[in-house]
Amino acid sequence: MAEPGLAEELASLDPALAGHLRAVGFDPQRLLRWAEQIDGGTERNRVTGTVEPPASADVAKAPEAGSEAAEALAGDGLRALAAGELALVVLAGGMATRMGGVVKALVEALDGRTFLDLRLAERAHWSRVAGRSLPLWVMTSAATDAAIREAVAAQPRGEGVAVFEQDASLRLTPEGRLFREANGAPSVHATGHGDLPDALARSGLLERFLAGGGRYLWIANLDNLGAGVEPLLLGWHAAQSEPLTVEVVAKEGDAGGIPVRWNGRPVVLEEFRLPDDFDASSVPVFNTNTFLVDAAALQALDMPWTYFTVRKEVDGRTAIQFERLVGELTSGLDTRFLMVPRSGPDSRFLPVKEPGELELRRPEIAARMAAILD
Repeated sequence: MAEPGLAEELASLDPALAGHLRAVGFDPQRLLRWAEQIDGGTERNRVTGTVEPPASADVAKAPEAGSEAAEALAGDGLRALAAGELALVVLAGGMATRMGGVVKALVEALDGRTFLDLRLAERAHWSRVAGRSLPLWVMTSAATDAAIREAVAAQPRGEGVAVFEQDASLRLTPEGRLFREANGAPSVHATGHGDLPDALARSGLLERFLAGGGRYLWIANLDNLGAGVEPLLLGWHAAQSEPLTVEVVAKEGDAGGIPVRWNGRPVVLEEFRLPDDFDASSVPVFNTNTFLVDAAALQALDMPWTYFTVRKEVDGRTAIQFERLVGELTSGLDTRFLMVPRSGPDSRFLPVKEPGELELRRPEIAARMAAILD
């Protein structure tokens, strides 16, 4: 008897696994379509058309702190906070593999405080400043959800904090069959922080936020504690005509998402998506994966997302998975890029991807968080 194909494998999934996958956006037919694209390899990730460096007007800079213009914008930002117009969205999903298999949100970042503790402290600080609760929404994955929910539930004051889970899918072998763990179970993976709009829609958080007068979402990586709420930048975003602001910093050997003009449109493109003949070094700034977005525009967004082919080594074997990135919001929403400090006491780019980087970053993180923790 011939071995079952992918369609038969999907039809015979354990009912509990199949039910969970459906609850977080899994579409078996979509995975079957993706399987047909495996032969195209990662080259299918590259865009076609014209890619150019961003125009000078695409990358803005907020007024210098302390200036009259900055004070006016900061006042606007504080008023928006006081009116309950902002929610902070923290991306805490992924597969919990870079910190030794420990969920990063629960790793100690500063003196007995975890990354999650520090985000909760940030929320508490700005709630006090605003005189009302600042919503904090944490997007998790199958690998991080249970641990983060338990930690949030243990907080003495959990009101205003919500946890919701991003999408999941199943890894494939290079031959287009289900990739299986050592115990024979299908290998589940998170499909990337581009899941955010769909995951928010499932949660109902965005709909309720808008109904209550909410206007803006601040989206940031859990591990970048520099990328916190800043009234000046909130006021700056509110004054723009574009619904999406993307923070960028000076590039220092970074590889990842950069602002470009793709067929004339300002977007973020990951370097693996660039045409072979485009020189990424011609763009001197780098996307920090921090966004301010008009909540109504995000809710109304209707765009075809690009899922990228990703090759991963899992238990010494090659697996294929498909992911989408939140930076692709720039393909559906008109965007401005905002230059922010990379270093110094006002740094907004303090990413921590692995334990060694955390040790190096701790003094900068402590300095950045000092006002929050006072």
